[in-house]
Amino acid sequence: MIATARWDDWSLAELVEAKGEHRVSLVVPARNEEGTVGEVVARTREALMETVALVDELVVIDSDSTDTTFAVATDAGASVHRSREVRPDLGSHPGKGEAMWKSLFVTTGDLVVFMDADLLDWDTHFVPGLLGPLLTRPQVSLVKGFYERPGADGLQGGRVTELVARPWLALRHPELAGLVQPLAGEWAVRRSLFESLSVPTGYAVELAALVDTARLHGVETIAQVDLGLRSHHQQPLLDLGAMATQILAAMLAREPGVEVPAGSLGAEVALRQFRPGEGGAEPRERGVPTLERPPARDV
Repeated sequence: MIATARWDDWSLAELVEAKGEHRVSLVVPARNEEGTVGEVVARTREALMETVALVDELVVIDSDSTDTTFAVATDAGASVHRSREVRPDLGSHPGKGEAMWKSLFVTTGDLVVFMDADLLDWDTHFVPGLLGPLLTRPQVSLVKGFYERPGADGLQGGRVTELVARPWLALRHPELAGLVQPLAGEWAVRRSLFESLSVPTGYAVELAALVDTARLHGVETIAQVDLGLRSHHQQPLLDLGAMATQILAAMLAREPGVEVPAGSLGAEVALRQFRPGEGGAEPRERGVPTLERPPARDV
């Protein structure tokens, strides 16, 4: 059973004391988030590095941004790395999972907290909330956040969660059905676990980590924390189709006896979508990458 807690179950003083010799890295993967990444970095740095010593390093991984994300994050006080420049000998691929995987080569914390860069309504308690189970329960290795989204129906997790991830868990991994928002971008993990996992380079990273952790170490090593309120930019529906494709590819790759070329360099799925055209429905095809990186400890 997945243990559930609230962000305010621990005080900052309790967590700083429990931290002891642990080192905490906060990682913010970002792509074209110049409008929000500066506030995410500045507020977190002031509250959790300068006011209290809970976070030891704050790292932004810039995933091929074409705007001023790199400069804004740097000015706000983060250590910023371009994803393609981290371990260039390993090549570079687009995607959120790639940025998170690359972060393992430029961070030093034995506890790693991931937080999205596009946050709108949020607070810095997200980070200590996610660290709570890791610092107070040695058996927990991965912590997922969940939250209420303004304008949404309670705790629903977004369109891809409700239409793809949750049905897949119900059908194939009912032991994980208790997760409120399995695709939430705010989560924390022990480095020793994350560097042992195969990591999809795209949007399947969160669900793949959950499924692999439960399979390898048991569902009791996963916890979740209610983080309160959170808001972020919504993506266009057709882009969500590509996200769903990556998630399904990663899940199929984890099915016993199913061979999916997700580990092949350059592997991608041809996703055909339709838009209105002069002659009716006009097909447009996009290549959706389904590459997975090997465990970081192996490279």
